[in-house]
Amino acid sequence: MKTTDLVDNQYLRTDIPKLKSGDEVKVHVRVVESGKERIQIFHGNIVAIQGSGIAETYTVRKLSYGVGVERTFPVHSPTVAKLELLSHGDVRRAKLYYLRDRTGRAAKIREKRDR
Repeated sequence: MKTTDLVDNQYLRTDIPKLKSGDEVKVHVRVVESGKERIQIFHGNIVAIQGSGIAETYTVRKLSYGVGVERTFPVHSPTVAKLELLSHGDVRRAKLYYLRDRTGRAAKIREKRDR
């Protein structure tokens, strides 16, 4: 146990689902513009998960008008209003950086089916 864990534990969120690479998620992000706050949804696949504890982050990739956009979110950030897990991906790797080079159907991630 690190000495900073006592301070960090009060900021840990418990409403976050169990995330893995390849999962399809909707991240509801709080955006503040000119004093007003609104929710913006970032919908894509988790490409990577790094870190642990309070410093854990995940990278979400989506296609926006034919251009790939990746955004990294801290798991325990207060700017993330809600995190919806839509489906689990059937992948064999922890980091899915190879999706950057693929387009169309080749960039699609299969859904994991429960048996």
